[in-house]
Amino acid sequence: MSGHHGSCHCGTIRLELRDEPAEAAECNCSICRRTGALWHYSNPAQVSIAGEGAGYIQGDRMLSLWHCPTCGCITHWTATDPAYPRMGVNLRMFEPGLWAELPRKLIDGASY
Repeated sequence: MSGHHGSCHCGTIRLELRDEPAEAAECNCSICRRTGALWHYSNPAQVSIAGEGAGYIQGDRMLSLWHCPTCGCITHWTATDPAYPRMGVNLRMFEPGLWAELPRKLIDGASY
């Protein structure tokens, strides 16, 4: 499989998923509810990212939320601990055919 390809609106940040999303996570934390991100959680080895993004470390300082410095789209998050084997990729950066029919998992990030 060659993977799924997506990008931010202007194309500065390009993403490739080499795994197959089985569900899409919607989080209600203060930032996710504002950005409307739809997350696919993956091992970083299964994701390629090209382009220079800008990181934002928020709240509990456990993750960096990455966005395009040109168009502002939130593309993904990475753990601030490099040993943590998980990252989140915003599925909305891909064509809706990849994520529109996926079951939704609701994450109660507002309660943490």
